[in-house]
Amino acid sequence: MQIAEGKKIYFASDNHLGAPTSKASKPREKKFVAWLDEIKHDAAAIFLIGDLFDFWFEYKTVVPKGFTRTLGKLAEISDSGVPIHYFVGNHDLWMNGYFEEELGIPVYHKPEEFTFNNTSVFIGHGDGLGPGDKGYKRMKKVFTSPFFQWLFRWTHPDIGIKVGQYMSVKNKMISGDDDAKFLGEDNEWLAIYCKRKLEEKHRDFFVFGHRHLPLEINLNDTSKYINLGDWIQYYTYGVFDGKNFELKTY
Repeated sequence: MQIAEGKKIYFASDNHLGAPTSKASKPREKKFVAWLDEIKHDAAAIFLIGDLFDFWFEYKTVVPKGFTRTLGKLAEISDSGVPIHYFVGNHDLWMNGYFEEELGIPVYHKPEEFTFNNTSVFIGHGDGLGPGDKGYKRMKKVFTSPFFQWLFRWTHPDIGIKVGQYMSVKNKMISGDDDAKFLGEDNEWLAIYCKRKLEEKHRDFFVFGHRHLPLEINLNDTSKYINLGDWIQYYTYGVFDGKNFELKTY
């Protein structure tokens, strides 16, 4: 993908809209929508890197109530011709066609590599990658199994969504509160994962979310790992102008 002069690619993650309650998250949602409205004028593309919602599950004919401002703004931007790409996180991994069909936004369930102006960028939410965290990795296999999703889909939406929202807020294994602590560059498991990926192939940038920490770590002289932070405490986002990648605060 070539980035035209004056255009930029934007990245954001971990809004967790709906947490701890819909009412409490509304000011954060309005701030995020204002940001989207601001960047749409010079955006060559927008990448949302997971956990936009604190809980999301798609029944065949039902999606969670709320988030009208966000979904409306995403639809407007997508309809205007600005590409939006969505990577599921550990809170919204149960996406099954709604974004593609209603908003025209492709959804990715695993990390993907993109090339912008001959710069390679490896992108993903970040959960379940790297060493350790075996408990979550086992739980993710359960959550992503077709049988579990089929079973959950048979619950009434009023019950299933309420249970999912409760678990998402309360269960640290799901909500990832412990992931918001800096471990030191040598112990950051996503940085370790990136270094292992570099053994296979060079990438200029690795961009992840999930950690809820804005991070920039040089992996070697030519590759960098960037974590986008969140829209709960930091309100940080990434900007790539075709040459340089910056973390900024809104």
